[in-house]
Amino acid sequence: MATDDQAVSGVVLTFFSTASAVGKTLLSCNMASELARQGATVVLCDLDLQFGDICNYLHLSPDQTIADAQESMKRMGSSFDIRECLTPYMYEDTVFQVLAAPHGLDEAYNIETDSVKKIINELRMIYNYVIIDTTSMFSNVNMMLLDLSTIVTFLGVVDFIPTIKNMKIGATLLSQLNYKDKVRLVLNRSNAKTRIGMDDVEKLLGQEFYHILPNDFKSATRSIQDGVPLVLADRRTELSRALRDLVSRYTNRPYYDDDDEEGYEGDVPAHEHKKSWLGKLFSK
Repeated sequence: MATDDQAVSGVVLTFFSTASAVGKTLLSCNMASELARQGATVVLCDLDLQFGDICNYLHLSPDQTIADAQESMKRMGSSFDIRECLTPYMYEDTVFQVLAAPHGLDEAYNIETDSVKKIINELRMIYNYVIIDTTSMFSNVNMMLLDLSTIVTFLGVVDFIPTIKNMKIGATLLSQLNYKDKVRLVLNRSNAKTRIGMDDVEKLLGQEFYHILPNDFKSATRSIQDGVPLVLADRRTELSRALRDLVSRYTNRPYYDDDDEEGYEGDVPAHEHKKSWLGKLFSK
């Protein structure tokens, strides 16, 4: 386990949705990649326990998963080191760690909420950022993760009425559970062809979207096929810039391209940067 001189009390960024196939995994992989590219220590956790796709997206073949971590933690007690159960992702100079989802459904069913909580708290003591991809439901594990999270990215799309209905139910429940201050409502695939207007959805939800990501199916698909997140491989696309804009808003730091000495602050207004209390935590 982490010793006192190693403890860093990392930030927990959780990606959640009430619908499947809205882009949580793509967004969490890119968030981890950009934070690592900027020099932070990062671990990306796949807690979509039954159908996690992070290792598929990143073309990883992990030897150890969260199921192994749970077993080792129970067997080894205080001598358990979570880092032995992680898989590194490397692309050029960018490196971060991945805690993989279980290999099989039988292992997923046996993951205990208390074990997940202990593992996440252990990771917080080692890494600057703990990025969590979740399944699309209010499960016991997800409710615990919402409690632990510093920021919850509640991701949605406006393609079908049932999806919007579930988004409304989720947003209402998150507010009732007093998570409203930590939740950031993010719209994905904003310019996809649909007859549903974003303004109408915001009125229904009773709040504006915190951040908007454009629809770029071609770039997203190529990124998954190559196993390289957009922010690392294709930085000039509109989607890549929007993803890095979101990281910039969360950290209150402009991002830099290799050929851009001044840095690029994207479409984030200066007053929005000043509002980022998360950035203040890491500016000291």
